[in-house]
Parts: sequence; C-alpha cells; structure tokens
Amino acid sequence: MGELETKQQRLEEHLGQLPSLIVAYSGGVDSAYLAYAAHRALGERMLAVTALSTSYSARDRVEAEKCVARCKFPHEFISTDELSNPSYRANQADRCYFCKDELFAKLDELAGQRGFAAVAYGINADDLGDWRPGQQAAREHRVLTPLLDAGLTKADIRELSRRVDLPVWDRPASACLSSRIAYGIEVTPERLAVVEKGEDALRALGFRQFRVRYHEELARIEISPEEMPRALDPEMARKFVAIFKELGFKFVTLDLEGYRTGSMNSLLVNIQK
Repeated sequence: MGELETKQQRLEEHLGQLPSLIVAYSGGVDSAYLAYAAHRALGERMLAVTALSTSYSARDRVEAEKCVARCKFPHEFISTDELSNPSYRANQADRCYFCKDELFAKLDELAGQRGFAAVAYGINADDLGDWRPGQQAAREHRVLTPLLDAGLTKADIRELSRRVDLPVWDRPASACLSSRIAYGIEVTPERLAVVEKGEDALRALGFRQFRVRYHEELARIEISPEEMPRALDPEMARKFVAIFKELGFKFVTLDLEGYRTGSMNSLLVNIQK
C-alpha cells in the first residue's frame, strides 16, 4: 500500500468510527472530497451543509450544486450574515475568525437540532502554512479536521478526487469574495458585487485561475503564470481597462507576480500565527 492509500485508509477509518457528521461544504475540492468520503463511510448519517451569504459567489453555488447532483450525498443550504457583524466588516487581519465563528455556531445549532454527533470542515495539511484565523474558531467550536488528521495535502486530495471522478477535482482554488478586499477596507455588499462582476468578466474572457484584488480606486488583477502571456497582450490589456473602469475603478493593474493564494497576507506585519 502506498503513502496516499495509507492516508486514504486512515481517513475512512476515522470517518467510519463517527456516529454521524455534518460537513461544512463550500463546493471546493477539499470540502467536496470530505463530503464524498463521509457519505461513503456513513451513508445517510452525514449531511453536507453550504452557507449562503453575500460573500459567497453565485458561481460557487452552481459548482457546489453540480457536485451534489453527481455524488448524491445529503445536502442543504443555510444562510449566514457575517456582514451584520461590525468586526467582520472592518476587515482587519482576523476577519475570517468572525465568519467561521458564525458558520460553526450555525452548524452546531443544526447538529443539536438534528441529532448529529459532530461537525467537520475541510482543512488540509497545506493550510497550516498560511495565516488562517478561521482555524481558531474551528478549535473553539471543536470542529473535526479529518483531512488534516489523515495527513492529506491539497495534491493528495486532488488525486483522490480525480480517481473517483469528482467534478471539482481540478477546479481552481476558490475563497470567499471578501478575501479579495484589501485589509482595512470595509467589506460591503457593493464592493463584493464589484469583485464578483470583475471575476465573472475575466472568466468570460476565457481565463481560468485568477483573482481580482480590491484596493479602493485600484483593481489588481492576478492571473496564473500559465495564462500570463495572454493577459499581457495589448489588446487584452485594453479589455481589462474597459471592464474595470466600467466597474468604477480609476486604476487597473496586472500583478506581474501572477496569481497566488493569500497574497493579501503579505500586507500583514507582526501577526502571531
């Protein structure tokens, strides 16, 4: 048995020992594989739950529903309203804590009402290397971390998802829309809508892996290195300018470092991880 198979077995044994489980399901590859594995281990004794809010894009909802339709695991939507929390809207370095705290509180409540034994989410071994204050909320709510406990990395999860033909196995990484807004700039529904429209426009142009970073009057576009030559074409640059000035930005920039997760965290200093 190879290393990946050993990790998979460890995951399945862990899940199989649980009486029942709610999985926080965003529709990304991590939570999708966790939901798939939990359904395989527990059958109808698991429930995948997706939180809908202003910071969750319409495209993410579509992708989440596609995976549910393919895998047929039990699934429900709930609503969260993190923007009602001034601490979340303030968009300081701990923003994600307040989002996850509300999410896990809602899932704890649902678990109590329905008689589920535990709640889990899809953190993996690679997630420990970045600033993620949401992990503190997970610890406070005693949320289970089956993928992490099994030692699975993002690459492992993609490979296992590919083997079972999950439709999201190669889906680009996705995060909430609020992660696009520079720290210190208030998160508002209007700004989230601008980011979503900008990313929808880039997708319509045929780009696959990207982010629109919101810096007040400036839009900073991150494109994957593989797609950068096309983004650097002068005609494409003109399209970027037209799209983002129409959305209200005064300045439109293409980040020459390209797409990378957590780039906003480079703005943070003196954070105790």
